[in-house]
Amino acid sequence: MYDIKALYEAASVAHATELLLEHPEAQVIAGGSDVLVQIREGRRAGKELVSVYKLDELRGVKMEDDGTIRIGSLTSFSHITKDPIIQKYINVLGEAVDMVGGPQIRNIGTIGGNTCNGVTSADSASTLHAWDAIVEISGPEGIRRIPIKEFYIKAGCVDLRPGEIQTGILIPKEAYEGYFGHYTKYAMRNAMDIATTGCSVNVKLSEDKKTIVAARIAYGVAGPVPMRTPSAEALVKGQPVSKETCKKFGEAVLLDINPRDSWRASKAFRCHIGEVMAERGLEKAIKRAGGEI
Repeated sequence: MYDIKALYEAASVAHATELLLEHPEAQVIAGGSDVLVQIREGRRAGKELVSVYKLDELRGVKMEDDGTIRIGSLTSFSHITKDPIIQKYINVLGEAVDMVGGPQIRNIGTIGGNTCNGVTSADSASTLHAWDAIVEISGPEGIRRIPIKEFYIKAGCVDLRPGEIQTGILIPKEAYEGYFGHYTKYAMRNAMDIATTGCSVNVKLSEDKKTIVAARIAYGVAGPVPMRTPSAEALVKGQPVSKETCKKFGEAVLLDINPRDSWRASKAFRCHIGEVMAERGLEKAIKRAGGEI
């Protein structure tokens, strides 16, 4: 059923690097919810695999001394959704990954695997972009940290060099403090389906809840990789909380998004729902932040 050439079990992050350098064509496997399906379909048939599944040091969510939220790359979607730190500070990420597949997939699928796939439809990807996430990567030259927008190179391709694995995702304190968000997934079915378009909006309001201090919005399936829409973000900065501001926010995303035609939806339809998602997402994020519209 599964055409696998060899399976190597990493005992540590350093060991995983050694194995990947020794077997440069090998594929990293964590939960296997994507890799095993691809092998069964023949796309990765005959591959060598380096399993990092037993590296428990890459699991869990914790708050670092400087307020950064650290999510280990092997943390499952289910654990992220239920984690008290996520629920308190960035609950929208928990809501987003709770839309991935079904319970079995969420129990085994990992945040690292979801992002390392490099696909624009990943529910975690657009949400992490909206949180200004930092990706931590370990390899032969040590540890490097890069903004998630630089991690995605092109469709299905991320910035992982020979011998490297993703070890964590970091959300800096300044990226979440005072922000409230909302994630919207539009799909052909209500469950067990890939996003036709996904939209994540975060907003920070003034103390009196009357003005938008800053807003961040990111999309999946609005381009070849998950993306932010800087035109919309710049437009509403410092603007009053109102229906009109939210409407202009939605209209402005059309200056940046560039979805494609596919069997799931046409480009025109994706642009239409992208505009609606932005407007409604900002409204809901504002209400979560204590504002009134």
